Amino acid sequence: MTKTTIDAREIAPLSQPQAMDLAATEYDRFVDLIRELDPDDWGRTTECPAWDVADMVRHVLGAAEAHGSQEEQQHQMEAASGEPGPMIDALGVVQIRDRADLTAVELVERLEEAAPRSVGARRQVPAAIREQEMTVDAPFQWGGEKWRLGYLLDVIYTRDTWMHRLDIARATGRDMVLGPGHDARIVADVVAEWARRHGQPFALTLTGVAGGNYAAADGGERLELDAVEFCRIVSGRAPGAGLLTTEVPF
Repeated sequence: MTKTTIDAREIAPLSQPQAMDLAATEYDRFVDLIRELDPDDWGRTTECPAWDVADMVRHVLGAAEAHGSQEEQQHQMEAASGEPGPMIDALGVVQIRDRADLTAVELVERLEEAAPRSVGARRQVPAAIREQEMTVDAPFQWGGEKWRLGYLLDVIYTRDTWMHRLDIARATGRDMVLGPGHDARIVADVVAEWARRHGQPFALTLTGVAGGNYAAADGGERLELDAVEFCRIVSGRAPGAGLLTTEVPF
């Protein structure tokens, strides 16, 4: 390893304050993107086949509103329990259905209100509750795992918003706003988890402003690709080979 290479095994987990700062910034960037969409953009298909852009925003809004309101969270969980399929899919169905009548302007305005409430509520969850575990009902490699609630609050909710911002940018032909601070930290956290999940030596060069040089031990696969494309692959949105078949939750 060179001095410019980061040992993926030494990337520190996000602290709760760091995670909430990332969450707040990510919501701001997501809102900035959807605020600029043209009327025709809202009906464009996304890489989540069942969702168009409007559905994706409804999902992000529904999740944010559930984070900020125990009443809304309980409603969504109860309604989703009556839907077929995994809970992760059923929640999306409920979130989208409940917000189907909102206009584009209303979706933006509601998310502007819900985002800070989501972050504020997540900041205040007590440590004892954050340590509680849940079993993930999802049709992915990581389905059936036990997750701490703190991992969901700090990591997954923000990764989900980040990835859907990318989905919408790609669907509408817009450039995704990226920077070496916010986005690079999210990507580095993904790299660290990917490395833990496969446990093999590697050397990984991620290009672009959100990228960096990463490695674990000596030898193993040598990979070079764009940082955003890396995240698309390990999220399951694009095919990968070798170590890139190891999925990371988003």
